[in-house]
Amino acid sequence: MSRSAPDPPQESNPAGRLEVREVRITPAGLPGTLRIPHGARSVVLFAHGSGSSRFSPRNMAVAEALNERGFATLLFDLLSAAEETKRANVFDIPLLAGRLAGAVEWLGRDPWAGQKPIGLFGASTGAAAALVAAASLGERVRAIVSRGGRPDLADGALDQICTPALLIVGGADYGVIELNREAFERLRGPKALEIVPGASHLFPEPGALDAVIAHAARWFARYLIPVAAGGAGPGS
Repeated sequence: MSRSAPDPPQESNPAGRLEVREVRITPAGLPGTLRIPHGARSVVLFAHGSGSSRFSPRNMAVAEALNERGFATLLFDLLSAAEETKRANVFDIPLLAGRLAGAVEWLGRDPWAGQKPIGLFGASTGAAAALVAAASLGERVRAIVSRGGRPDLADGALDQICTPALLIVGGADYGVIELNREAFERLRGPKALEIVPGASHLFPEPGALDAVIAHAARWFARYLIPVAAGGAGPGS
């Protein structure tokens, strides 16, 4: 279901220089880590799934791989410690989407990030939050990637999303595959559905997370780098 188009050159960080900032996302004061490789021209925000945090080992691995390819990344907690004690908050997609949208706005005020192109990477329920946030943010978000996500939880927002969206799901993640296929059909913009053979929901199998990284990096390279470099953007 992927769109057939040549992949643009990916960003790179050959010198390995990386600035790491521990930040607070206002107004809620949520803690986060902003990692900026030398020469980065775009930023990917991560939205973790239920029961996880900015220290999710899988999202951290994806973020580090994107850093190596020259993308800046922001991992942050969507809920405060007190909010996490209320189980309902973990599945409150509008609340989580609002926090993600707030982080995008916070980046817009950052001296370095300014108006740099932004991508969203969501896992599990975080994928639904990313999709809902993108529907409200419009062109401010240039690309979305969902890893083992529940895009169906984005509900009515799916029909409003024109942002290029990539859904990645494990071939052994039964049930979730069908939910992703149904959501895929409702997306209006450029889109792709990648199924990683043999992978389960958390992609713990050998090579499974590497496949996620490869798919995500290509997608972000296609839709973030041309805009950042002054080239053609999505839909042009």
